[in-house]
Parts: sequence; C-alpha cells; structure tokens
Amino acid sequence: MRPRSRQKKVFNILICLFASVSGACAQPDDPAEKELWRAAKKNDVAAIQKLLKKGVDLEAKDAKKRTALMLATYENNVEAAGVLIKAGADVNARDHILTSPFLYAGANGYLEILKLCLNSGKVDYKVVNRYGGTALIPACERGHVSTVKELLKLDDFPIDHVNKLGWTALMEAIVLSNGGPRHVEIVQLLVDAGCNVNIPDNDGVTPLMHAEQKGFKEIAAILKKAGAK
Repeated sequence: MRPRSRQKKVFNILICLFASVSGACAQPDDPAEKELWRAAKKNDVAAIQKLLKKGVDLEAKDAKKRTALMLATYENNVEAAGVLIKAGADVNARDHILTSPFLYAGANGYLEILKLCLNSGKVDYKVVNRYGGTALIPACERGHVSTVKELLKLDDFPIDHVNKLGWTALMEAIVLSNGGPRHVEIVQLLVDAGCNVNIPDNDGVTPLMHAEQKGFKEIAAILKKAGAK
C-alpha cells in the first residue's frame, strides 16, 4: 500500500471512530429491522407478528431515528401500533424531530393510538417535543377536542405546562386559533379541568388579554367567569 493511501485509510478510520457517537459510519441496517419498518408503515400486522416471533429488535431506529411504532403512528396505523405496543414498544422514543408516538398521536388527534399509548401505562409526561411542549398543547392549538378530553381525564397530566414559547395549552388555544366553536369548547374544557387562566406569555400578556385583542368574545367570557384578568 502506498504511504498516501495508507494515511488516507487511517484518516478515514479515525473519522469513523470520532463520528461513532453521533451514529455516523454505523453498520448497515439489519434486513429484519427494515422489514419491520416497512410492515409498520404499511399496517401489515401479520408481517409484524412474524418478525416479533423471530426476535426482531422493536426499538431499532431508521436513519431518522424512527422506531417501527413511530412509523406506524405517523401513518395512523392503529392495528400495527396496537401490536407493537402490546409487544412492549417504547411509546416515548423520540425521533429526529424529537417527537414520540404519544406526542405525535396527541398533536395530530390520532385518538386510538393515543389511547393505546396511555393504556400501556408507560407514558412519560416529562418527555416533550422540540418546542418543549406536551401532547396537550398542540392538541389544543389544532382543535382536537376528543384528544383534549382524553388527556384531561388524567389526574396527573401537567395541564399548565409552559413550552419554550412561553405558552400553556390554554394560551395556544387562543393565540394560534381562529376562536371558532372547537376552540371555544377546548377553552371551556381546560377551565373546567382547573387550568390556571392567568399564566401570561413571555411578554406578560395574559390569555384574557389575547382573547380580547383577537375579538374572541365567547372565549373572553369563559375566562372572565373563571377569574381571568
């Protein structure tokens, strides 16, 4: 081997060693794992069950750090998600954009998968999305009433959690909404569940102030009745 070629080979080896922490130069994906990811994405329950019997790694992640359960959740494949969760798949495993099956199901109103995650008894409410938010916050923003109702049934759910933007679920139901019927209902649900109606944003503006500024009269009335300032 020529000196220059030898140096180049050594250099590449060192690069791989230093990059190993971030996952670079990783070994090729296992064929069974790839098959599991495909089956999860296609909602192929039979294939998933077959692979589980062979001992495939449930928590194997693809290039975007998505597990089979995460892929099933992205597609709202309830049956596949159910089989994977029953087999012990991690409902809190986050992918490259820091979303987990539980967080994604909540944010997108995938109620059945959300329930499956909750019924597993393994949801960690301390695991948050890239905005530092819980499953409840985007559910409120996007008007997923049924999802909000499901989460508010939980006695220990952090209803007043504040994300990186300085917003609670109540705040997002106002600031990022059009004030329509679904968001009016969500605000009422949050109030009935005992949320703190006076937590301001990072600029000191309260939910009531935002509601009044946006002309959301019904929401403002609900907040005032609950003691908002």
